[in-house]
Amino acid sequence: MSSSFLPRWRRGLFAATAAASAFVLLAGPATAVPAAPADAGDAPVILERFADEQASVVEVTVADRDELDRLVATGVDLDHHVSHTEAGIVVHAVVTPNEVEGLRALGYRVGQTLFDPDDSEDRIGEREATIAEHKADNQAFSATLAQNATASDVRIIRADYYTSGTNQVLSVEAKWAQGQTSTSTLTVSRDSGPGTPIGSGGTQSISRFVDAGVYLYHRGASAVTARPDRIQITSPTGDVAVAQVKEWLPIDGESPEGPGYQKDFVTSYLTPTELYDRIKRLAAEYPQLAEIVELPYKTNGYRRKAQVVLGTANASRVAVDSLAWGHQGGNDITVELADPGAANQPLNATVTGSAIRVSLATDAGGAVTSTAAQVAAVVNGAAGSLVKAYTYRGSAGDGVVTPVAATPLTDNLRAPASVSRDPHPVYAIRIGKFRDGSRTGVLAYAQEHAREWVPPLVTIETAERLLRNQKHDPKTQELLRTLDIWIVPSINPDGGHYSFYDFNSQRRNMTNHCAEGGSTDALARNSWGVDNNRNYSEYSLFDGYSGASTSCTGDTYAGPSELSEPENKNLDWLASRPNIKFSMNLHSSGNYFMWSPGAYSVPGRISAPRPTLAEESFFWGASSQILTAIKRHRNMAVTPARTGPISDVLYSAAGNSGDMLWYKYGIYAWNFEVGTSFQPAWDEAHQQTLEYANGLVELMRVARAYDKDKKRPTSTLVTAPSATEGMVDVKFDVSEPAAVFYTLDGSKPTFDSTLYASAGVREGGETLTVPYGTRVFWFSVDAAGNIENNYRPDTEAKNWNRAFAIISDS
Repeated sequence: MSSSFLPRWRRGLFAATAAASAFVLLAGPATAVPAAPADAGDAPVILERFADEQASVVEVTVADRDELDRLVATGVDLDHHVSHTEAGIVVHAVVTPNEVEGLRALGYRVGQTLFDPDDSEDRIGEREATIAEHKADNQAFSATLAQNATASDVRIIRADYYTSGTNQVLSVEAKWAQGQTSTSTLTVSRDSGPGTPIGSGGTQSISRFVDAGVYLYHRGASAVTARPDRIQITSPTGDVAVAQVKEWLPIDGESPEGPGYQKDFVTSYLTPTELYDRIKRLAAEYPQLAEIVELPYKTNGYRRKAQVVLGTANASRVAVDSLAWGHQGGNDITVELADPGAANQPLNATVTGSAIRVSLATDAGGAVTSTAAQVAAVVNGAAGSLVKAYTYRGSAGDGVVTPVAATPLTDNLRAPASVSRDPHPVYAIRIGKFRDGSRTGVLAYAQEHAREWVPPLVTIETAERLLRNQKHDPKTQELLRTLDIWIVPSINPDGGHYSFYDFNSQRRNMTNHCAEGGSTDALARNSWGVDNNRNYSEYSLFDGYSGASTSCTGDTYAGPSELSEPENKNLDWLASRPNIKFSMNLHSSGNYFMWSPGAYSVPGRISAPRPTLAEESFFWGASSQILTAIKRHRNMAVTPARTGPISDVLYSAAGNSGDMLWYKYGIYAWNFEVGTSFQPAWDEAHQQTLEYANGLVELMRVARAYDKDKKRPTSTLVTAPSATEGMVDVKFDVSEPAAVFYTLDGSKPTFDSTLYASAGVREGGETLTVPYGTRVFWFSVDAAGNIENNYRPDTEAKNWNRAFAIISDS
């Protein structure tokens, strides 16, 4: 754990908590349920996922937290849902039919199916229908123009006037027939009130709004000096449209969003390619406030070698992999295992272009005698420059093969050609007026887990709000003046594309780390990849912590080593910026809101160091503010039971990113778990996007308050009678979340003094029992580093707090 990025007082806190890291977590309530699986104490069993099996989300009930830990240790793919019921602890597992049977064979109770492959197909269908609807609208608009030569090619959709404090704002939306192909802006001319000429109120530009590659309309807002009555737009082709301006109703004054605050900028699910295109367009539109940063590590790519497995029985199977990537020629290769149709024929192989033909050996009766091992050897000898052949998963290959007609190798990737097969850059949009590291930094990132389609939309909605409201909303202007905001909509674009186009339940990246002789063949293709949220460097599987898998086909596979994956190296690079103080990792699902610690070791549930009382209080206070903003959208609340440290409210997740950001860099790092499923129906996904964008923008406000916090905390000593004669119970009361350093021996308090601690998990401050009359010296320091009374413990200053541990008669 590195603390080099922390101010001295924070380093003291981390040292204090690290020294007390052996903390046993409280287990959830246990109830009488059937016995644990018979082999629960044995080495974890890794369940096999067959190729071409799609996954469903099912309920699994376990007896208690110990059995839950054993289930996690198998590497089974768990959704972020844990609920305590009278029947036991119910979790959601993402499993294929074969894995379901494996769970049942191990003694686990598998319940109802909550989400199946048909639901995922429905989501894709909804997305395609939404895009098609917009395309059809564009075509209808063009058709109308073709039929009516006098019709204008620009149509004004909305023209709304509103006030924001002392500012007056005009928001305009319009559709232009050439908007799908032309990047031109439209110019809006205003009058300055009823009866005044168009143009007297000035002009403003509106720009294209494109979603999922489809043009929707132009839009924009600008400050005005007088309330306009009419507007006019002249398109680049010379056509004209005129519309009346309407008054926009103000938003509730209690909302941090001022009147006319613009939001709702997403209309469908977006693939990683579309997410990156979206932030690039935004940055191009607002070059003074945003830029695109290509992160230093490219992914391994949405690509695979072309493969085939010939045969059905394991001992007689031959697996063949191309040496070239599928899209670079591997997909053109075919392999034929031919029966020569004659007796006493030798085994041989020939290559014609990309066609490999194996003539199998036969005996005196004309029966095929070639084994899988022999066929693999002859293929490698004849076509070793094209392919690599091998027996199935370490088998001796002593089974006789079955003749097979010419069969193509394939990479099995179904994304369109517009999705790059090369190592993929990962992009961030950096937003702020001052992007030089001098402002407090905030980092938001999504899609560590590929199948989680809503969280990236939250990042896009947030970026749009920050940039499109900055002209007319003073509170947004404050955020952009004082913060340096980094937003990464997709950490894992390879896995994201694979989830959209190939295997909707994909959790991990696409890198195959399975060793030769293992699950490297085509039938294992949906089981490869590293869980990017288990590959980080703090309190990881490699440190002995629970909640990640060593199996290259386990859905929580931690990878071959910490930070082995480019996706994880990118996040580490981002987090190393010294000015970043806050972060949000966006996931789904489960409606959780969490922070560190996120891992513990078993047995004994020995936790990573818990935050101090002051830090935990800050996490809780900021969380309350952020969750209130989320609830404001549609009155949906994240419950207290699902708010708190990851390992308190969920389960151990060794090597997660939040722990790296908190323990390595001292960043206040949170984790959203959005909604109740990975790919909800669009209407629900849309609402989740809007409500959690409320929360992400609110994190920016938390960061700004931290940046502007110059108020020093105050604290008092609270005493009460002790149950022990001659002793006094003592606690500290602080005006805000703050660390308290104290001494009881009359010595000067410093950052090396004892740190006031928590009474226990999810509890308040501890009670100290001291002899009556003890002199207590102390001072407090808040999260922003403000020290009570401006006391400087590293100088000769003596203005710390003093009190005696006595019981007042009053």
